[in-house]
Amino acid sequence: MIKFNRHIFDNGLRLVHSRMDDTEMVALNIIYDVGAKDESPEHTGFAHLFEHLMFGGSVNVPDFDTPLQKAGGADNAWTNNDFTNYYITVPACNVETAFRLESDRMLGLAFSPDSLDVQKHVVCEEFKQSNLNKPYGDVGHLMRDMCYKVHPYRWPTIGKCLAHIEQATLEQVKSFFYSHYAPDNAVLAVTGNISFEEAVRLTGKWFGDIERRNVPKRNLPVEPPQTEQRRLSVDRDVPLDALYMSFHMCGRMHPDYYAFDMLSDILSNGNSSRLIRRLVMEKNIFSGIDAYITGSVEPGMFQIAGKPVGKNNLEKSEACIWEEIERLKSEPVGEYEIEKVKNKFESDYIFSNMNYLNVASNLAMFELVSEAEDINREVEKYRKVTAEDLMTVAGKYLKEDNSSVLYVNSK
Repeated sequence: MIKFNRHIFDNGLRLVHSRMDDTEMVALNIIYDVGAKDESPEHTGFAHLFEHLMFGGSVNVPDFDTPLQKAGGADNAWTNNDFTNYYITVPACNVETAFRLESDRMLGLAFSPDSLDVQKHVVCEEFKQSNLNKPYGDVGHLMRDMCYKVHPYRWPTIGKCLAHIEQATLEQVKSFFYSHYAPDNAVLAVTGNISFEEAVRLTGKWFGDIERRNVPKRNLPVEPPQTEQRRLSVDRDVPLDALYMSFHMCGRMHPDYYAFDMLSDILSNGNSSRLIRRLVMEKNIFSGIDAYITGSVEPGMFQIAGKPVGKNNLEKSEACIWEEIERLKSEPVGEYEIEKVKNKFESDYIFSNMNYLNVASNLAMFELVSEAEDINREVEKYRKVTAEDLMTVAGKYLKEDNSSVLYVNSK
C-alpha cells in the first residue's frame, strides 16, 4: 500500500506526495494533460516539439540543464498521444533547485526564433531517422491512418508529416503553449525524502503565483465503429516481410482494459506464451511476434506484429494468427495461464513501485486520468479478471470486421 497526500492550490495545480525515507533523493514529476490528440490536424507534432522546447530555457532560466547538474540532479521527458510528462531527480538537500526550474518553465518559455529553429531541426532529424530512414519506420503512420478516420489518434506523437514541424511559426508555438501548459492543466507528484509540509511549502512558493490559463475544454471527435475489415499492402526496402494487425479496443478507464492487457500477455509475454510457443518455437512460422495494447486514455488498439520465417508467406502467417484468436474465443484460458500472467503483473508492479521515481510517475498519471488512489487498486483489478471475461472480450473485439491488416513486403 502506497501512502500519499494531496493538496490542490488556488490556481488549479494538483500536488500528490509520497514520502519514501529509504532514499536521499527526491523526484518531481509533472504531467500535463496535453498530447498529440490536442493538436490541429494541420499542425501536428507540436506536443512532441514541446518536449524539446521545454529544455531550451525559460523566462528566468536561460540554461535549464546546467543549474540542475550542479545540484546533482538529472531530468528527462516523454510525450504520447495523451500526455506530456517531465521529471527531475535531485538530492533532497538541493530539492528547491528542482522546484525553481520546473516552475519557471511552466511560467513561460524563452521563446525566440533561434531557439525554435534549433529544436525544429532536432525534431525533424528525429522524424527522418525514426520514421523515414529506418526499416518499418512508417508502420505507425500507416496503421494509425488505417485504424482511425476522425479521431486525432490517427497520427503518431511525432506528427503526421515533416512539413507540419518545418513550417511551425513562433506565434503558433506560443499559442499552443499558453493554451495547455498551465497549473490548471497539470499534476505535480513529489516523492522521496521530503515531508508533505515541505512539498506543499515549496510548491506554493514556486508555483502558487502562476495564474490559471483557463485551458479550453477538450472536444474530440468520436471515432465511429468499424464495420468492415481494412487491408493495406505496401512494398518497402526492408530485410523481411512483416505483418501487422490492429483491433479497436476500449479506453484506459474501461473495465475491459485489464482483460485486453492480460490477453496480450497470454499471447506473447515470454517463451511459454501462445504465439511464441506455437508459432515461433513449434511451427517456425514467425521469427518473432508480439501482441500489445496502445494503453491510451481513449479507445485504443490491440495490436499483433510479426515477421514470417523464410518462405512462409504473409497470408499463411496471418491465417495462423486467426487460428490462435479463434481459440481464445472458443476455449476458456486455463487457470494456470491466467494465474501466471496475474502473478507476473503483480510482481512487476510491486517492484516498480519500490522506486521513488516510478511512484511519482504513477501517482501523477493516476491523479490526472482518475484519482491517485488507483495506484493501490491496479493489482486487484487484474486479479478480478476471469476466464469468462477473457473469452467475452476476445469474442466482442477480436473479429474480422473490427480489424485492420497491414502487409509490408520486402522488395
